[in-house]
Amino acid sequence: MAVKVTMPKLSDTMTEGVIVKWIKKEGDNIEAGDVIAEAESDKATMELEAFDAGILKKIIVKEGGKVPVNGTIAVIAESDEDISGLLKELKSAPQKPHVEEVSTKEVESTTIASAPVVDNTPQDEILTRDSIRIKASPLARKMAAEKNLDMRKISGSGPGGRIIKRDVETVLAESGVKPSLKPSGPAVIPAGGEDVPLSTMRESIAKTMVLSKQTTPHFYLTTEIDMDKVVETRLAINAIQSGIKISYNDIIVKAVAVTLKKHPRVNGSFAGDKLVLHGRVDIGIAVALDDGLITPVIRNCETKSLGQIAIEIRESAKKAKDRKLKPDEYTNATFNISNLGMYDIDQFTAIITPPQAAVLAVGVVQKKPVVKDDEIVIGHRVRVTLSCDHRIVDGATGALFLKDLKKLLENPLGLML
Repeated sequence: MAVKVTMPKLSDTMTEGVIVKWIKKEGDNIEAGDVIAEAESDKATMELEAFDAGILKKIIVKEGGKVPVNGTIAVIAESDEDISGLLKELKSAPQKPHVEEVSTKEVESTTIASAPVVDNTPQDEILTRDSIRIKASPLARKMAAEKNLDMRKISGSGPGGRIIKRDVETVLAESGVKPSLKPSGPAVIPAGGEDVPLSTMRESIAKTMVLSKQTTPHFYLTTEIDMDKVVETRLAINAIQSGIKISYNDIIVKAVAVTLKKHPRVNGSFAGDKLVLHGRVDIGIAVALDDGLITPVIRNCETKSLGQIAIEIRESAKKAKDRKLKPDEYTNATFNISNLGMYDIDQFTAIITPPQAAVLAVGVVQKKPVVKDDEIVIGHRVRVTLSCDHRIVDGATGALFLKDLKKLLENPLGLML
């Protein structure tokens, strides 16, 4: 009996997906559990498995195509089975976008997420100076711009004749130029400008941030922390061990986790008619990607050593950038940390991701003149800002959390206990 292969819901906020790549082709024999395709959700690229055995009789959605959640992407049937009636049924009933009413309970910690440029995502067209419309993927455009290639001279092999990554790589190989994805300068934008369609992940960012600002009563608390002893502690730890190096961010994450255990409301969630106080501390760490960010989650941070936290943060960040995170690795954080210190940002405010109660924004650890024992000396300081949901966290509650966090970072030996 013919069965429809449908687009699964790969994240809590996903309404549609993009077929990035077909692993199997029409006519292939399929066993239950076989990976048949790769699909992009609003957060990551995931492998799609078949639940039924048979022959892949028909691919409905080609590579690069969008399909709503629960929409049909292919048909599996017996080798001699006639599926013309099913195909006619699918053609006469166009697939409609899967739209749901989104509440703050449904938006989890990593819906502040965006995709790195994926070659087979929905493509946009470039209007050149000669008014020639060229269909090309964002990744192909980027690669061509880096090597100053004329895209009008590249033949596209992607869906609808679009120029994709392999087309640019072919031209580069023929010319003896090694491809590179490292930024070499500002992006090349056509003289008349261009319209760039939103990726599924960018759409998720837009929806989640609007939801948060409209439904969550934010207020902000900022403090400056003496980091001199953190600097000394970090240098001492890294000097005596040959493994992974500890960063300021690792120490801050550990300190936040320990402090959250003392302040359960800051680690809580607003759930309409009740406040949820979590028994665990699962911290989402914002990781910047090409088109936004995603927050892989470090579980039970309060129980882990600095070394464990450092290793997990780096492994998670790499998986995030490679689009290899699984749903359980980026959902259900109880608290988020966004650190822009590496971009030399002194101070900023972050937006809370419902249903979390707060998020911490961390600036750069910098040297500056400070007063110690009535003398002006050079010290290390960092400014942090706590964004709070006033429905669960009051001003005094947030202030006490920052006071204890500051005390712990100014005496970091407490993290070793």
